[in-house]
Amino acid sequence: MTYRVLVSDPLSEDGIYPLRDAENIEVDIITDLTPKQLTEKIVDYDALLVRSQTTVTREIIEAGKQLKIIGRAGVGVDNIDLEAATENGVVVVNAPDGNTNSAAEHTIAMLMALARKIPQAYYALKQQKWDRKTHVGVELKGKTLGVIGLGRIGREVALRGKGQRMNVIAYDPFLTTDKAEHLGIKQGTVEEVVEAADFLTIHTPLLKETKYLINKEMIARMKTGVQIINCARGGIIDEEALHQAIVDGKVAGAALDVFEQEPATDNRLLELPQVIATPHLGASTVEAQESVAIDVSHDVVRLLNGDLVKNPVNMPSVPKDIMKQIEPYFYLAEKLGLFLTHLTDEVIEQINISYSGELHDVEVGPITRNTVKGLLKYHFGDHINDVNAAYLAEQQGLVINEHKTSHTKGFTNLIKVEIKTKSGTKAVAGTLLKGLGPRIVQVENYSVDLAPEGHLILIRHKDQPGAIGRVGSQLAKKNINIATMQVGRADIGGAAIMLLTVDVKVMDEDLQILVDLEDIYQVNAIEI
Repeated sequence: MTYRVLVSDPLSEDGIYPLRDAENIEVDIITDLTPKQLTEKIVDYDALLVRSQTTVTREIIEAGKQLKIIGRAGVGVDNIDLEAATENGVVVVNAPDGNTNSAAEHTIAMLMALARKIPQAYYALKQQKWDRKTHVGVELKGKTLGVIGLGRIGREVALRGKGQRMNVIAYDPFLTTDKAEHLGIKQGTVEEVVEAADFLTIHTPLLKETKYLINKEMIARMKTGVQIINCARGGIIDEEALHQAIVDGKVAGAALDVFEQEPATDNRLLELPQVIATPHLGASTVEAQESVAIDVSHDVVRLLNGDLVKNPVNMPSVPKDIMKQIEPYFYLAEKLGLFLTHLTDEVIEQINISYSGELHDVEVGPITRNTVKGLLKYHFGDHINDVNAAYLAEQQGLVINEHKTSHTKGFTNLIKVEIKTKSGTKAVAGTLLKGLGPRIVQVENYSVDLAPEGHLILIRHKDQPGAIGRVGSQLAKKNINIATMQVGRADIGGAAIMLLTVDVKVMDEDLQILVDLEDIYQVNAIEI
């Protein structure tokens, strides 16, 4: 059978060679189509390849009666209606790895340019100033490179830093001691990394948790004379705090490829001679642009020939009768994973998911993916979804195990999720109750009954008279209202938990007040 592929945005021939080489695929390159023209043409095609120029709407997808896959030659898929693609059984793929080398090389280029003041020296020379004294730089050899975020790009930067004979210390939520030793680097907390670094480079996504990760307080922990590189995302660094730190002499220099507001032509940081910058060029190489096209072309060939794709970003097609049966569990599964994220600061090594009762004889793969998505969402943000979750977990070295049993365990259906870390395990279980919807029914070995939503506080304490009252009194002083309360204990006078639903998000200082109470062992704020 011969398949037809439409390329509606400009892509180089080198980028689509996997399509050209496939004997059963015909390729048409037709660019600058209007939405109406693309809607009319798509009816004859099995696959569509785009970059950012084409917006793939619901109308276009629904018109593509033969359409099986849409490939986005790049990372973002904002120009594709993922919901419509999923509803119509169309797989969407992208190319998250294609720019890794380019972004890592750009970071190292910025690092070297910053250390040796190359842009400043060049500018002075252009002004006919032969000024060697002002532009004395520093060597990288023997300096400490701090890396925050050791994903694809961060890992490459760390290895290149070692190639410059730098000492590398890194933080990543999935970096274990064994992984660090294998890479030949030192593992540290965020605070330990910023305190040790002579040069600090950041490679995290921009999430609620990483917004202004590098702020006034974090900069205060750094060595005087530290130099900072950001080729990841604008907004991770508090630009006002960075500006002041450079003016005060705390930070010796900064190399920035990204800014909170772009274009950044009027950014105050650009007025400082200690700052060098580029206009978001991390992935802007000929090779990277070709690489992303090659990656999605390979995935198109795989899918059209009946193989699994490497980089899916939406839910693959599942028979409607099965989807109808399992879809109600997606929300519960994601919330169980998200709940567990808040129970440990350690690196998760293994995820065990048990399905009981009526779930033992259905396809649970999509439910598992939603569970893993919830577990990883805190660290990956919107980049993670219910299809690429398993792939990203594998990249981080996580082991995922599924277990099914017909034993009801007292519930018609039950999902139990357990995470394993270096020091032990944490577990939570949930069910769907008729008329009530999703409920959390077990936290570790304690039975509870809780809707998985809102602002929660989990308190581990000694089972003693007055413990509940003391907690309530302290929260009342902070004007924090308790909406619901669940309690559980192992033995009279032994270990116990309180699980509270409150009306507002609880701040760190509020948690500390609870921790300081008598017989309170641990307090966790949980946002689900």
